[in-house]
Amino acid sequence: MSVEGLGRVVMVIPTYDEAQNLEWIVGRLRAAQPGVDVLVVDDGSPDGTGEIADRLAAADPAVSVVHRTEKAGLGAAYLHGFRVALDAGYDVIGEMDADGSHQPEQLHRLLDRLVDADLVIGSRYVPGGSVVNWPVQRLLLSRGGNLYVRLLLGIHVRDATAGFRVFRRHTLEKIDLAGIRSAGYVFQTDLAHRAIRAGLTVAEVPIEFVERERGDSKMSPDVATESLRLITRWGLAQRRDQVVGAVRSRRRP
Repeated sequence: MSVEGLGRVVMVIPTYDEAQNLEWIVGRLRAAQPGVDVLVVDDGSPDGTGEIADRLAAADPAVSVVHRTEKAGLGAAYLHGFRVALDAGYDVIGEMDADGSHQPEQLHRLLDRLVDADLVIGSRYVPGGSVVNWPVQRLLLSRGGNLYVRLLLGIHVRDATAGFRVFRRHTLEKIDLAGIRSAGYVFQTDLAHRAIRAGLTVAEVPIEFVERERGDSKMSPDVATESLRLITRWGLAQRRDQVVGAVRSRRRP
């Protein structure tokens, strides 16, 4: 299927133990955007999520499923889904959570903005964006983490950790997906950073992010630690490269 002006569009939805949410969110997405296809990437969920995805795919030709045999992290699931979508010839490839945090009814905001951008992020932290049902501590941690990203990596994106986004095909082709090693939630920051460094246009539109009501969050202290460690490493490496470049420029006759 296709969306006028954008070509064939697919939203990649990674799942692990989302049996309570998957049919609900896919139904909302198909109702909100009938021209958008759905690709579920299930990491071998023991709760039957994969079987539910298969049933949805059997009933709707716009829904397809990739079954993975292990839980290897959010980034690994998205990379697998991106490769499948690219091979299938999609013009626009998006990503969103299965738990309802990203509202399909707001997807049109991202698609509309893609007219003059290479990557559009649904942002909680631009004017008009918001977060519903988060405790103050988690909101402060998220805002602080995004500030750390902006300062250390020197990028303008206010919600680099957001997972509701759409890419033009050429964006994913240009940012070297094969070289990505981040597996957890820092994967989102990695993609945004790579897009900016590649000279691509990254835009943000406001969304209302709603904390999941059913099922368990996949965020953990280990995931947060990985994010902090990798972002620090990237930032320091970037500063080092800048210093080396400046020194070399001064030495030139």
